[in-house]
Amino acid sequence: MTQQQFWRDAALPFVESRRAWQSRACYRPHTHPTLSIGAVDAGRSLLQVDGWDDLPLHAGDVVLIPANCVHACNPIPEAAWSYQMLYLDVGWVSTLHDEIAQHANAMPAARPKRFREPDSYRRFCQLNDLLFSPASAAAKEEALIDFVGGLAFDAVAPEASPPRWVADLTTYLDRHCDQNLSILELAKLFGVSRYHLIRVFKLNTGLAPHAFQIDCRVNKARGLLRDGEAIADVTLQLGFSDQSHFQRAFRQRVSVTPGDYQRRIGR
Repeated sequence: MTQQQFWRDAALPFVESRRAWQSRACYRPHTHPTLSIGAVDAGRSLLQVDGWDDLPLHAGDVVLIPANCVHACNPIPEAAWSYQMLYLDVGWVSTLHDEIAQHANAMPAARPKRFREPDSYRRFCQLNDLLFSPASAAAKEEALIDFVGGLAFDAVAPEASPPRWVADLTTYLDRHCDQNLSILELAKLFGVSRYHLIRVFKLNTGLAPHAFQIDCRVNKARGLLRDGEAIADVTLQLGFSDQSHFQRAFRQRVSVTPGDYQRRIGR
């Protein structure tokens, strides 16, 4: 029996995600008004696209289907398959393309593309796991920009040495870690595209901007907890949405809860 999950968030109205396990459903040729990106988790299927050769798909494949492209993707006869799908608003994708084109000769896909590199599948799964998780909308949007920008358009080549704005952004995020800064705000502030900012910052620091900001919050939280500050006060002071958000972020980076840390540190 097919099991399915759907994800959508009013804070990110430009994207929808879907997961299906052991599906035997067959579709007639159809279109989507969105850019569709799919990944095959198990089994085999055949992607049929009007005007193009059929594409056989296997576990680990990632496929990109342009908006309004007539297609049908069905499991091989008498078999089931498991897959994931992302549906992205074309306006959002177009804006992302225009930003990337400032830094590279980025061309949107005009026909379906199949990716068989293990890294593409791994990154797709990481992204979709994040979308279905309780992570913040800011973290999810940042991951979407990074993944979609790298898959749907030409990659942006990194500079030979870190541009000055990387160090400036590092300082800015640390000083303003208590503020919920959107990736769009940061891109405008430092005069680069969202995709370029995420990719170059991550290449030079090892973390995406949002993750770096959360790291700064947790590091400052440790000092406040050592000074005996109440967990509720630290949560508010450092800009966490609620105590569960603070607890989750702290434990992911320190391996204990804020309360455990405070007790074990001697307070």
